[in-house]
Parts: sequence; structure tokens; C-alpha cells
Amino acid sequence: MNKGVYLALFSIGLAQGLKIPIHYVKKKEWRPELFFQTGGMPSSHSAGVSTLTTYIALKRGLPTFDFALSLVYGLIVMYDAQGIRRQTGELTLKVNSMNDLIEKIHKEESLEFKQNTPKRLKEMLGHQPEEVVGGALLGVLIGIVGHLCTKNHRKPKKFTLRF
Repeated sequence: MNKGVYLALFSIGLAQGLKIPIHYVKKKEWRPELFFQTGGMPSSHSAGVSTLTTYIALKRGLPTFDFALSLVYGLIVMYDAQGIRRQTGELTLKVNSMNDLIEKIHKEESLEFKQNTPKRLKEMLGHQPEEVVGGALLGVLIGIVGHLCTKNHRKPKKFTLRF
């Protein structure tokens, strides 16, 4: 794999890991399982695509096809993370609360009704806009640092002609 892929994957892992202490600071609740869940601050989706886009911009330049492709793909991912996936999470909250209401109704009925209890749907799917921005800023920072660390610092060799 190339360095851009390694940096993007590192960025995703770091963003996922940062969710645990950030959640602890906000809620005073230690939840290591957040590492394996979607949603929360910072967005690992945004961090990953921002790292890759920044690395490509610094390594290959802004007028390249690689950068254009990465930028457009990254914008779509970030839009999806804060838009569509967040709306899905909010809809899931409503569905889960309806399930609670249905259970209350069934308990008040005198008829026997047997139903398999459905699994509770996952409610934290998407991101708030500030979580996307936080992930994007983390990604840009890692992209810059990654580029600087992988930059070839060798001095050009001087060629001398010997006769």
C-alpha cells in the first residue's frame, strides 16, 4: 500500500480512539466500545478522507486528477456523514420510541399477544456538523504531518566527471 492509504487508515483509527476520552470529558462516562461504533466526535470518515486529500494535495499538487477525485469523494463522504446518516439516526430514535409505545399498549390490553421482540436499532449513526468539521481538521493536520514526515529530505547528488 502507499503512504497515503497508511496515513488515512491511521487517521481513522486515531479519530475512533479519540472518541473515548472526548466522550469521557463531556459525559463523565468511560465507554471503550465507542472505538467500534459510528457517530460521535470526531468523525473518522471525515478524518480519513481529509487526510488522504491533504496528502495528495501536498504530494502531487492541486491541479492533478488525483486531488480532484479525492476532494470530490471526500466532500460526498462528509456530506453523507452529517446529512443522510444523521437523519437516519434521528429516524431510528423515533422508531425505537414507537416500539416502547407499542409495548405499553400491549401491556394494557387483556388479549394475549405473542411477538418476538425486535432488536433495538442503533441510534448513533451520523454526525453533527461540528463532529464532521472536527474530523476534517484532524485529517488535514495528519495529512500535513504525514507528508512532512514522509518527504524525501535527501540532498541531490553532485555528479562529477572523471577523466
